[in-house]
Amino acid sequence: MNHNIKVAFFDLFFTLITPRYNSLKNEYDVLNITKEQWEEYAEDIKLYTVRATGKEKNPYIIIKNIMKNIGQNENHQACEEILKLREDRFRQSLIEIDPKIISVLQHIKESGIKLCLISNVDIIDVMHWDKSPLKSLFHKVIFSYEVGFLKPNREIYELALEEMEVNSSECIFIGDGGSDELKGAKELGITTVLATHFLRRETSEHEKMKIFADFCIEDFDEIIEILFKDETF
Repeated sequence: MNHNIKVAFFDLFFTLITPRYNSLKNEYDVLNITKEQWEEYAEDIKLYTVRATGKEKNPYIIIKNIMKNIGQNENHQACEEILKLREDRFRQSLIEIDPKIISVLQHIKESGIKLCLISNVDIIDVMHWDKSPLKSLFHKVIFSYEVGFLKPNREIYELALEEMEVNSSECIFIGDGGSDELKGAKELGITTVLATHFLRRETSEHEKMKIFADFCIEDFDEIIEILFKDETF
């Protein structure tokens, strides 16, 4: 491990937070479809790219476009209800952070390593970022919908390196591996960590991601062992 690390880049979803569905009512319940059906349409790559690159920043229209993709007629009341449910779900994920994650991030920051977030998100996903206890821990935040680039495109990593004023050899990237993010970071010479504490994948998918990982962790505080092998946490 290169101990000349100056910046730790982190993914957001399934690395620091996870937007769990609740036991009462969720977006898909409004439309009387399954969770799997909702996610298939909501995460459609064309729709997602439009909103996650900031080409569509109107929350209502984002939901309206998902409903249109499902084949639902325009229904203002349903759109508003789905938007509220989605907003609340992501707000909760941003506010209720695992104390271990906060503790590890604080330790890294107090050591002198700067923290930067690089995340593929739309405006709804991070509408309540300002309320999150994570916000004060990060020196910079690179949200795809604000900068117009998505991981694993090299532009978003290059922007992050520029913002943090570091070379790729001075950085480490920690993420769950979605969106080929480790591949994108690795191709620029950034040390990579595959984090699986939130999201367990099929063995074949996991093995493909490991190809681009310098380290793999199953518990979040293992990051400390990677960064500070000679210290006690």
